[in-house]
Amino acid sequence: MHVSRLAAVGEMAAGVAHELNQPLAAVANYAQACERLLGLPAPDLEEIRDALRQITAQAVRAGDIISRLRGLTRPRDSIGELTDVNALIRELADLIESDARVHESNCRFELTEGLNPLTLDRAQIQQVVFALVRNALEALDESPLGAREVVIATSRATDGDILIEVRDNGPGISPDIVQRLFDPFCTTKMAGTGLGLASSRTIARTYGGTLEHRPNLPTGACFVLRLPSPARR
Repeated sequence: MHVSRLAAVGEMAAGVAHELNQPLAAVANYAQACERLLGLPAPDLEEIRDALRQITAQAVRAGDIISRLRGLTRPRDSIGELTDVNALIRELADLIESDARVHESNCRFELTEGLNPLTLDRAQIQQVVFALVRNALEALDESPLGAREVVIATSRATDGDILIEVRDNGPGISPDIVQRLFDPFCTTKMAGTGLGLASSRTIARTYGGTLEHRPNLPTGACFVLRLPSPARR
């Protein structure tokens, strides 16, 4: 599971670099503005203070991105805590949207409010969501520009279980591999490990849940992570 997590983060290196470059470029621009303002005969101190506040904000943003990456890659023992599923998905939003831009795809979140919190290891569930989104974005590379979309959705099943869905409108899963989809080392990627879906299903089962695939109509794939409510565990 740890190797799978590291591989997924490594695969999105271009997106991470892009996401970090934005706040770092902003820091440089605001610092240059401060230097220019201080060189004026009567510098506007309030404008300088505002630029310094912007430098601080952008530096914190860059630090947050690195912190989220470290959370995904750091090996750790499973630690369960009462967790808002929507909140842990929102923590990944910047990384997911950055990766979507690299793949020239649109990413949409459909998060149902008022879901019951679950006792989970946040990093493990984030690893599953992250892996599913990565697969969806790569599947969309074969689709026409302007039409590529990934949807991350949460909902409550009739029995109270929490559902996390990752849907794409790509070409879908080939019938040749659909039966082996969750087998270790089964992959259609040129440089893939074939561990992402296998480790994700292992994580789901750790919580008494499931990870399943179904076609996304009219086209594409949908992966559904079902996490049981506390009453059913």
